[in-house]
Amino acid sequence: MPLNPPAPAPWWKNAVVYQIYPRSFADSDGDGVGDLRGITDRLDHLVRLGVDVLWLSPVYPSPHDDNGYDISDYQDIDPLFGTLADFDRLLAAVHARGMKLVMDLVVNHTSDEHPWFTDSRDGGPGGPRRDWYIWRPPRPGMEPGTPGAEPNNWGSFFSGPAWTFDEASGEYYLHLFSRKQPDLNWDNPEVRRAVHAMMRWWLERGVDGFRMDVVNLISKDPALPDGIVHESGRHGDGSPSFVCGPRVHEYVAELHREVFARHPRTLLTVGEMPGVTIEEARLFTDPARRELDMVFQFEHVALDHGPSKFDARPLRLTDLKASLGRWQAGLAEAGWNSLYWNNHDQPRIVSRFGDDSDPVSRTRSATMLATVLHLHRGTPYVYQGEELGMANAPFASIDDFRDIESLNHYREQRALGADEERILAGLRARGRDNARTPMQWDATAHAGFTTGTPWIPVNPDHTHVNAEAQLADPGSVFHHYRRLIALRHTEPVLTDGDFRMLLPDDERVYAFTRADATTELLVLANFTGDPATVDVPDGWQDTGLLLANVPDPGALTAPHTLQPWEARVHRRPAQRPDH
Repeated sequence: MPLNPPAPAPWWKNAVVYQIYPRSFADSDGDGVGDLRGITDRLDHLVRLGVDVLWLSPVYPSPHDDNGYDISDYQDIDPLFGTLADFDRLLAAVHARGMKLVMDLVVNHTSDEHPWFTDSRDGGPGGPRRDWYIWRPPRPGMEPGTPGAEPNNWGSFFSGPAWTFDEASGEYYLHLFSRKQPDLNWDNPEVRRAVHAMMRWWLERGVDGFRMDVVNLISKDPALPDGIVHESGRHGDGSPSFVCGPRVHEYVAELHREVFARHPRTLLTVGEMPGVTIEEARLFTDPARRELDMVFQFEHVALDHGPSKFDARPLRLTDLKASLGRWQAGLAEAGWNSLYWNNHDQPRIVSRFGDDSDPVSRTRSATMLATVLHLHRGTPYVYQGEELGMANAPFASIDDFRDIESLNHYREQRALGADEERILAGLRARGRDNARTPMQWDATAHAGFTTGTPWIPVNPDHTHVNAEAQLADPGSVFHHYRRLIALRHTEPVLTDGDFRMLLPDDERVYAFTRADATTELLVLANFTGDPATVDVPDGWQDTGLLLANVPDPGALTAPHTLQPWEARVHRRPAQRPDH
């Protein structure tokens, strides 16, 4: 009897995903905020780039306390962005271009203006939806509503305590983020059934998957114990009680069974997971366990943090190689990596790990970083403007910032007496608003983003860093991204090949190989603004140059001196084991 052929690899293994932050991508009506029609009008930019998937940050109705990650209605579109009809037109236009659309979904918490929460709050302790959220009485013997009376000492990710007191019922509700983002109680099966039904509704509408915000926080230790107060901290660290909590795999497997597995199409499902370990990620992404396709982990984007994310420190390249190398090895046999430098929560990578101080350094370092990332094993994600080398913004004062996390941090630190310029320096380096300045389409006023006044100022460098200019320049960051994305589609070794880290102790050069039964690739990348000489592995001299980010890169010699920020990729037939 003939053996069954192996099942084809899921489509997302050799796909590239492009994230759009709707309020900052393209404004069609001149109100200064991006919208769905603006995205539809600009889809051909994604076609030219060559990406396969559009990941859409939240467009649901929301009070926008956290720019849409506080959802007040899961089954509609916020008028700020358009209508359901506009969404359907966008989805049809995406599919007509051969791409797929993935929705961003926040189900750890809702807005406090969601009907589920207003019912939970207004119905009081005996109400039918009270148990849809996490309510607790004050600490025994403490005056309700006073500092220290909270049910435990946990701090919010957005500063302050993780509990808000409701005077009408005399109890507190839990919010790991803003007070306007109360956490759902996933231990209640009615909550889970409601979430499942809502997700099926979107899949029936035609979407191709979900990116799930902080989904590894949905299960909490029901005891809700106090957390350790770390040095310089004001609140307890509750993460041991809710990061990959006691029932999280049960709940995610149930999501797969009740939602994803019921759908006839192959979906893309990715979970954002702060604090996830390699061991946990392997459980979430092992296909045999039927949970998720991949996770977003944060280890590599926390390497340049001090005591807090706003205490910036220089990156050590050996730390980055050790981190990414561990994840490549850890998910090599079972599981799958997502690959990213940028998203709506991260500062711009060319300002962070590269050099945006002059046009040549910006282009070279942006393309070097892209080369390193895209040639790892996993699914690459491109955040809007990354393909142009968009940089951090020159925020002059706190009045230029919009993000709740940055504003809360500023107020808290000022109240503690911290120096204003030091606070602002941290916000400029690490604040989320760096990712949220408008997309830079051209050199006109407001970068072609809007005819009105943008909700957040455009980066003034748009006069020379913009899509129109880069389309006309074959050596631009944009065209390098096009070439990288084309490689992902045409080189099977990038999907299936083994990953081997080279030179793990070198603080200047990032080097690795990818290899399958027929092909080997060598990637060399100089992470500095100075020439760097590297020992080239035996047998790679005079091999074919597949990709480079510098003009006239020359042949590969042994040893070889890489130009500042140079990246080069060489290709050769797979070597027999006895060679």
